[in-house]
Amino acid sequence: MSLKERIPVIIDTDPGVDDTIAILLALASPELEVLAFIVSFGNTDIESSHLNILKIYQALARHFEQYPSHKYRFPNFFSENKPVLARGCRGPLEGELHSARYFHGRDGLSSITDRHPDLNIEEPREKIHPQLEVTDRPGVDVALDLIRQRPSKSITYIALGPLTTLAHMMRQDGDLVRNNIGRIVSMGGALDVPGNTSPTAEFNFFADPFAVKELLIPEDSNTALPLDRLLLLPLDITNHHQFSFSTYKDKVDPKLDIPSRPSIAADKSPLTHFTSSFLERVRERMLQFGKDSMVLHDPATVWCAIENPPSAPLRNGWKVRPRVFDIEQTGRLTRGMLVVDRREGKSAYPLGANRAEVQAELERHGSDLLVEQVLNEKPVRPGVLCVHETPGSERLMDLVLQRVWGV
Repeated sequence: MSLKERIPVIIDTDPGVDDTIAILLALASPELEVLAFIVSFGNTDIESSHLNILKIYQALARHFEQYPSHKYRFPNFFSENKPVLARGCRGPLEGELHSARYFHGRDGLSSITDRHPDLNIEEPREKIHPQLEVTDRPGVDVALDLIRQRPSKSITYIALGPLTTLAHMMRQDGDLVRNNIGRIVSMGGALDVPGNTSPTAEFNFFADPFAVKELLIPEDSNTALPLDRLLLLPLDITNHHQFSFSTYKDKVDPKLDIPSRPSIAADKSPLTHFTSSFLERVRERMLQFGKDSMVLHDPATVWCAIENPPSAPLRNGWKVRPRVFDIEQTGRLTRGMLVVDRREGKSAYPLGANRAEVQAELERHGSDLLVEQVLNEKPVRPGVLCVHETPGSERLMDLVLQRVWGV
C-alpha cells in the first residue's frame, strides 16, 4: 500500500494492557500511518503512560536486533516521518482523578516495573529517539497542528482512553476539528450491558464524564464533535471480542504458566517476553473470574479504524446504529453511566424527553400551548453512531496474532 493510500491516525491513549496490544497492532498495520501518540491519565498516571510507549518501542527495537527479518511486519516502526510522542491531559475536565490501576497495575502494564526491571527505561531519557519525535509540547497543540497541516478530512483520531484531550482540542479550536477531522473512532461507554468499572459505567467514560457530555451530548454546539464522522465502540460490542490465553500459549508462548512464574527473557523472543510479562498477571486475574481470556476493547477500536477510512462507507461486516443517550456526571453510584431512554410506545415525546418538565411548561403557558411547541424549543439531539456488529471476534484474534506475533 502506498503512502498516499494509508490512513493518517492520531492515537490518544492511556497505555494499559489492551491499549498496548492495540498500539502494537497499529504499528504492524500497513493501512495506517501513525502520526502521533497523545498519552494521558486513565489506566495509569500520565508519566507511566509516557513510559509505556517508550517500553513498547524498546521491546520492538530489541526484537529487531535479534530478528531483523521481522522488521517488515511493523511498517509504522520505521516511518520516514517519525510519530510524535506528546503528553495530553493529566486529569479530567472536572472532578476527582480516577485510574484503572485495579486492573492494569500501578504502571499500567501489570506492574512489570517491579516484576521485570529488564524492561524498564533507563534514566535519563534522551529527547532524541531513533523512531519517535519526543516532545514537551502539549498534546492538544500537537494534535491540532497535525489536523491543520494534513489535507482536510484525511485524519482518523483514535481515542482509546478518556476523551479529555479531545475536549480540550474542541475548546481551543472546535472549528478546525469539526471542519478538518476525517473520522473519530472511540472506545467508551456501556449502553445495554453492565459497566466494567462500576455496575453502570465503562472506565473511559467514568474517568471523565464531563468530556463525554461536552463532546457527545453538548448544551453548547461549539463543543460538539461532528457526530456523523464519529464511530463509538461501547462495551456492548467490545465485550464480544475475546483474547484467548490458551491460544496465545499454544501459538505464541508455551511458557505462559499457571500460576504465573515471571517470564524469562532468555526463553523467548524480546517481543514475546515483553507481552508475556504483562499478560501473565492479567491471566491470573481473569482466571479468578472463571475466564481464560481478556477482552480486546482497544484492539477492536484500532481494527475499526483500519477497516473504515474517512469518507468511505463502512465495510462489509461493520454495522452501526444511532443511539440517543445522556451521561451521569456526578452521581455517587452512577458516575459515567449512559442513561438510555428505554420507554416503549409511541408518543408525542422524543427519546430523552423529561415529560414532567414538558408538562410543567405546558401548565406555565396555559392549555393553548402544544407539546410540539415546547419540544421545538429544545431540538432533538442526533444519535451517536454506535458499532453493534463487526466481522467477528475470531477475525480480530487472527489479525492480532498474525500481525503482532507473526503466527
